[in-house]
Amino acid sequence: MIERVKTEAKLYLISTPIGNLKDITYRALEIIEKVDVLYAEDTRVTNKLLNHYHISKSLKIYHDHNEEQMVYEIKNALSKGLSVGIVSDAGTPMINDPGYTVVKAIKDDYQIVSIPGASAYLTALTSSGLIPQPHTFIGFLDTKQTKRIKTITLYKYTPTTLIFYERGSRLKETINDLYKILGMRKAVIARELTKLHETFYEFDLKEDITVDTRGEFVLLVEGYQRGEISDERIKEEVAFLMKQGLTKKDAIIEASLRLDVKKNRVYEVMLK
Repeated sequence: MIERVKTEAKLYLISTPIGNLKDITYRALEIIEKVDVLYAEDTRVTNKLLNHYHISKSLKIYHDHNEEQMVYEIKNALSKGLSVGIVSDAGTPMINDPGYTVVKAIKDDYQIVSIPGASAYLTALTSSGLIPQPHTFIGFLDTKQTKRIKTITLYKYTPTTLIFYERGSRLKETINDLYKILGMRKAVIARELTKLHETFYEFDLKEDITVDTRGEFVLLVEGYQRGEISDERIKEEVAFLMKQGLTKKDAIIEASLRLDVKKNRVYEVMLK
């Protein structure tokens, strides 16, 4: 076990509001004012927040396309004893937003401090009416359908509430793919969270939904409900695991654990 370093120069990951500008902590505002260098995903978005709280701060840009380059710049600032802050457009840095590359690069040399705050998926989950814990946060699915379906298939038999982010332009397509793979399940869509027109829609995946598709959404789907495990289900799980690279023997052992079925029964089914 290795205790993380504690340093004078720190990297702060600062959570910002997901909609309502009042949803920010006093500590977050204090750190934003205090840091020597502040990086933002989109300076226009962050400046709206700063202006609202009358904070004057120069901003540097940190996003997916310049992340590798910014690692060296941030390390250089920290090496000079400067404190550095990172904010994303909304919510918590690194949760479907940039930040992981620099954290991975500096964690052994400099202290990282996360300033907690708003999270779109937790806000949606607690109001959804679906089982809150355990849950599985997946985030944005791939834009290509083949990759999207492959990812959904990985979670087909996960018995926890599944949480996705999706853009309005792909919402219906994603829901159709979820229905194809997961079958009939309860689902909830959350839009405009913490804003004036915050809305939740509860539906079944097979339904043809009608929603305002502007913006981004949180999409929540109930987890797999375990019933009687059929022989076909056992064969399907073993076949899936073998496609992932497991030997037949290891796939049988893993399938028995995943399905909570005695190993002997899995062997018998596969022998047939």
